[in-house]
Formats: sequence, structure tokens, C-alpha cells
Amino acid sequence: MAAARRLLPRWTVPLRPVSAAAASGALPKRVKVVEVGPRDGLQNEKSVVPTPVKISLINMLAETGLQVIEATSFVSPKWVPQMADHTQVMQGITQLPGVSYPVLTPNLKGFQAAVAAGAKEVSIFGAASELFTKKNINCSIDESLERFSEVMAAARAADVPVRGYVSCVLGCPYEGKISAAKVAEVSKKMYSMGCYEISLGDTIGIGTPGSMKEMLTAVMKEVPVGALAVHCHDTYGQALANILVALQMGVSVVDASVAGLGGCPYAQGASGNVATEDLVYMLHGLGIHTGVDLQKLMDAGTFICNALNRRTNSKVSQASCRL
Repeated sequence: MAAARRLLPRWTVPLRPVSAAAASGALPKRVKVVEVGPRDGLQNEKSVVPTPVKISLINMLAETGLQVIEATSFVSPKWVPQMADHTQVMQGITQLPGVSYPVLTPNLKGFQAAVAAGAKEVSIFGAASELFTKKNINCSIDESLERFSEVMAAARAADVPVRGYVSCVLGCPYEGKISAAKVAEVSKKMYSMGCYEISLGDTIGIGTPGSMKEMLTAVMKEVPVGALAVHCHDTYGQALANILVALQMGVSVVDASVAGLGGCPYAQGASGNVATEDLVYMLHGLGIHTGVDLQKLMDAGTFICNALNRRTNSKVSQASCRL
């Protein structure tokens, strides 16, 4: 796979303001892009990705202007063997000032190991589906919240910020449709526990703009929109449309995965997250500031695709150099 230099359309480079008509809408002026590729993207790979490759990918992503890069997951290697090198990754990356490198910590043991490895921010991972929670972290929703309370107490004591994920917000591989009220209930509990931000995940990518609007309407009655993020997989090709709806409703934080890597070990058939390259291309086309250099981002995508010997899932990269 050649690491060809991409030719971007001229209109994607300058961040020009949108028209007065568009500017009067609800679109945010800035969006924080949370890059989840090194964790959510690589955890589903069948073959083990070498630690130096992960470290290089994270360092390249940090040079793009991304503010947040989810680095790894402090889970048991028994459950997610791809993340067994979490300590080596955290200690091997070059942590740039102004860039946050959160890690996933499902329980107190994981939190303690993460902090010992140098993590300065962590994430906890819940779901709006009982069956998915059982499959994913081997307990009920209520039990998962109890575990999280231990992590939250330890995080407060150590002055470590905590981000909360809620999975299966638009559908579950085991339960089917999930009620918006249930998503709102779980989101409210995690926010009330002290999570500074709640990322709402369409884990199997089944949502549509209609179901996204319905879900967000319910959640925004319980959690301030400024504390919400969306995390969209692109299984049904709906991710960018769903994100646009979220932006129109006031959400200004979006998760994405470089080269569209990922899936979910506990949700068969789920494709990767929306490609970060495609998200940034769309945001820049809307005149929304991200601070991200799209060319450098695509270079990082080329690097990891070459390392994995696969084709990128980013439509922007495909169109720009036919990877």
C-alpha cells in the first residue's frame, strides 16, 4: 500500500465562515474531536498490533492538532487481549502539552493501574442495555454503576477527570431498540456521579437522524448539552448524518476513529467509528473550527493502514489518493 501524498480539493483548506443564513443556525463555531482510534479502533483487531506501532500512531495523531486522543484501555487482557500492553503504551508515548490522553478504566483496579502508568484522565464505560452490559463488562447496569462509584471516588481524591460512555443508545445487538428514556436515565446517573462529559454511543451504527434526534431530545432534559458528546459507528452509513443532527441540536464534541478503524468485541457486525478524516472534512466544509490539520490526519491514517495491511475506511482518504 503506497503512502501516496493526497491531493485535497482546494475548498477544504481554508476555514472560511459559512453564509449568514447558515451562521444563524444552531451549528457550533468550534467542535472538539475526540480521537478514539488507538483504543476503540485497535481493540477489535484479530492480530495483535505491536506496541511500537500504537505508540507511533498516537504520536502522529498528537501532531495533527487533535486535543484528545484516547490512548488505551486498562482492562483485563483476558477480555481484551489487544490492550494488554496498556502500561507500555502510556509510558512510551510523547505527551504533548495541550493534548489529553484519556484511558478506559472499567473498575477500581484498572483505574489504579492507569494512574500508576501516568494517566491523567480516565473514562468509564456503561450502556443503556442490560444484556450488552452483561456481555461487555460482565455485570448488570446497576452493578456497573456501583463499580463506577468506586472509580469516581478514587478519581476525585486524585483530582483525575472522568469521562463517561453510554453504549447502545440507538440500538443493541441483543435487545434491539433501546428507549430514549433509558438512555436519559443512565446518562443522568453517570453525569450526577461526576463525569464531566457523557459520550452517547451508537455502538452498532443502527441509528438514523430521526432516532438520534429523539434520543438527544430525551437526554438533553437530564444532562446539559454542553456536557454531551456523540460517538457514531458507520455500519449503516448513517454516522455523518447523525452527527450533523447532533451538531444542529447544540452538541459540540464528537468521537471519531482515524481511518474508520474499529468495531466492538461484543457487538458482532458493528463496523468502525466514523472516520476522523471524513468528520473533519465535513466540519471544515461547514466552516466549523477543529484545529485539526486534515493532511497530517490522513498521513496518520495511511501509517496505521499500512501497518495493518488494510484499506482505509475513510471516504476522504479513498477519494484523495485511492488507498
